[in-house]
Amino acid sequence: MTTAAVHLPGTTTIGERAVRRIAERAAAEVAGVEPRVQVDAQVVGAGATLYVRLPIRYPLPVGRVADECRAHLIARTEELTGLTVPRVDIEVSAMVPAPPERRVR
Repeated sequence: MTTAAVHLPGTTTIGERAVRRIAERAAAEVAGVEPRVQVDAQVVGAGATLYVRLPIRYPLPVGRVADECRAHLIARTEELTGLTVPRVDIEVSAMVPAPPERRVR
């Protein structure tokens, strides 16, 4: 038995707040990104532009972490929203030192 695709009238709109929250959570999935990521999103039609303030763990390479984060944000935002993400602007807002290692005696 085959099922025909059902076409229902209407549109689905993804708001900027939803895109912002998805991107903030996606950034936290990247190794070297610290909590307190801030994202602004601008949705126009079927596209979203992201403006990201990114705290990165010191002493990791800033460029590498930012590039990995940009690629991950594009992939996850497109996957979860269906919007295209042609641009992600990243500002490194802080370099956060890694917590000191605890030594057990």
